[in-house]
Amino acid sequence: MTVPDTSAAPASPDPERRPAPASPVPAAPSPAAVVRPEGPWTHRDVAANGARFHIAEMGEGPLVLFLHGFPQFWWTWRHQLPALAEAGFRAVAMDLRGVGGSDRTPRGYDPANLALDITGVVRSLGEPDAALVGHDLGGYLAWTAAVMRPKLVRRLVVSSMPHPRRWRSAMLSDPRQSAASSHIWGFQRPWLPERRLLADDAALVARLIREWSGPRLPDDETVETYRRAMSIPSTAHCSIEPYRWMVRSMARPDGVQFNRRMKRPVRVPTLHLHGSLDPVMRTRSAAGSGEYVEAPYRWRLFEGLGHFPHEEDPAAFSTELINWLKDTEPDR
Repeated sequence: MTVPDTSAAPASPDPERRPAPASPVPAAPSPAAVVRPEGPWTHRDVAANGARFHIAEMGEGPLVLFLHGFPQFWWTWRHQLPALAEAGFRAVAMDLRGVGGSDRTPRGYDPANLALDITGVVRSLGEPDAALVGHDLGGYLAWTAAVMRPKLVRRLVVSSMPHPRRWRSAMLSDPRQSAASSHIWGFQRPWLPERRLLADDAALVARLIREWSGPRLPDDETVETYRRAMSIPSTAHCSIEPYRWMVRSMARPDGVQFNRRMKRPVRVPTLHLHGSLDPVMRTRSAAGSGEYVEAPYRWRLFEGLGHFPHEEDPAAFSTELINWLKDTEPDR
């Protein structure tokens, strides 16, 4: 066998040949590009309760403030903002503390303080009051704000979340609800939940959204947006902190005091929306929250929808919302 001579000088490069350009590696979008996408809305920041909050807003008229849940950010209301603006409302969606474009503070993730964030944003927007529309964790905080600052809440709309006292009771006494919310129990471990949430470019976020949705699954682009938003530094930790407080405080004086405080009835008209196929929050757990409302209370169950009715069927959700907000006799 002839062994090639590798000691010879390399051949001179052909001057006519050029190295092939390297394939460009697509850069990950900046955090600002993720949480402030262009659209018919306007982005800006407002100061409230010692922090800075990002909002997206559209329209003129009575204020309707949208509050997102986990694992999402303000963009989850992208369908409702133009629908409400066209219907004659000032529609505003805010990023909760620690999420999206809002400040990531080292503390302040208990529901009482988060509710003060919300009512503080209402004041910063120069409005006397607002109709609050909250989903999931945002719904929990909307219930809380309506109890703590009733003069700043004109009407209340909650989706996919029972009253905080109903939530606590169901988590402690209903094994099926406890199992359905197993992710909340898992959040109680230190640091590991954050690492799991961020692993493989936040693949767990995609899995949770698809598992919690009904038959109308979100498209890949939507899921990718939520994965990118969760991947912004410190977002995973801040997103989990409210759930840590909700569980760890159950036997602590601050949690007992909060639960006692939430005995105060809600005295504003309330619309309660829920998907019949919600695998995270059982219909049985959510239904019955009206016992804490001393005002017109309307329950609406969306058949065939899961945990995200406002995204799974945005037209039906927006229609129900607008009709109720415009109803001068919500007790009918």
